[in-house]
Order: sequence, then C-alpha cells, then structure tokens
Amino acid sequence: MEAQLPVLEFRDARLRLEQGGAPTAPITLSLPPGSLVTANLRGPHRRRAFADAAVGLSPPASGGVLFQGRDWSDVPPEHAAAMRGRTGRLFARDAWLPELGTDENILLGPSFHTTRPIQALREEAARLAALFGLPGLPTAAPEDLPAEDLHRAGLARAFLNAPALVVLEEPLETDGGQLLAALMAAIRAVRDRGGAVLWLTRGVPGSVDHTLPTTARYRLSHGALLPAAEQAA
Repeated sequence: MEAQLPVLEFRDARLRLEQGGAPTAPITLSLPPGSLVTANLRGPHRRRAFADAAVGLSPPASGGVLFQGRDWSDVPPEHAAAMRGRTGRLFARDAWLPELGTDENILLGPSFHTTRPIQALREEAARLAALFGLPGLPTAAPEDLPAEDLHRAGLARAFLNAPALVVLEEPLETDGGQLLAALMAAIRAVRDRGGAVLWLTRGVPGSVDHTLPTTARYRLSHGALLPAAEQAA
C-alpha cells in the first residue's frame, strides 16, 4: 500500500521569524495525516511568522515547505491561493475586516473555495460557534464583540469547511482551559478525516500538556526546532 503524503512538511527550511534577523537553523518537520503537533515559540511575531510559512505566505530563506506534497514556492500564486483554501487558521490578532460583520468574515474565505451552498456553510459555522460557546453565529462588527467572543468566532472560522490543515496560534490564550474540551473535539474531527493540526504556543500549561494527545511536541531553542525534551547548547 502506497504511503500517504504528509499534510505539511518542512524540508530543511530556514525560516525568517525575526524581522531583520538571521533565519533559523534548518527545520525538518512532518505532519502526517491524523497528526497533532505542538510547537513552543516565544514571541507572537515568531508564532505568526511560523504560521505564515506553514500556509505559504512567507517563503523560507532556503529549503522548502510543502502542503499535501506540493512546495508552496513552486506553484503559481493562483494555485497557492486554491491550496490555501484547504487550510484553516486561528490568528492571534488583527485578522478581521472591519467593514464586514463577524459572520461575513467567517464565511468569506470558505465561500470562495467550495461548491457548497452558502446556507450549508452558514449552518456549519453556527454549529461550530455553538461548540465554542457562542449563542449563535455572531453578526455584529468584530470591533463590537468582546475579546472572548471574537476569539471563539476565530476558532469557528479556523475549523470551518473541513480543512486538511489547521494552524492554531495560541488557541487557549484568551479563555484558558475553558475551551479545551471543545477545542479537542474540533481537533479530533480534523484528525479522524485524515487532516493535521499545528498548534503554536508560548507554552501549554502543564496540566493541559500532560493530557494533550499530541503526535509530537517541539520547542524553538536558539534558532533550532527541537523535540520538547531537548535544548540547544
């Protein structure tokens, strides 16, 4: 039986995580179908830059980043945009168009990357919103929502439309462990259908990390991505 391609793969990728700084050491990392990988990176700018690289928005200084077997840097921009439609992402901040309602923000991306009726997307988004503790799909402008509700709406958006890859920036930052059960249910659904999840954090609380069913845990130490138990010299 032919082996399945990784959902996401970093091949000796040297990433630009610091503006004006030196790239990282070569990073080799594979997220096979059904995986959940956590990476501890200090600094929100590092987490965002790592997430940008994972979804093809920031090319590495050298090496490659592949999504479902295709290097982001080797495909035309319109193909990369279509590939990106198979990903979901929770942004830590600054990810909402202020001229649109929150529901329109949530539905905007998936509506361009599926043949599903918009009503079906809306119904799925409402179910995800309820899973994450919202009373319904929020229609207010993003600036009018409390930070906690906007975070929950961001989680609903990240998991909408069955993405093959979900990249999470600090998913427990706003609500702590209150969202853990809902988050793990959504992650389990991604993994069960053969997708993968990359969870970027500044440090998962020990009580959570101990029970988190991860495939692998990493940390960035002195520019090198290492298994969590190791430290760079």
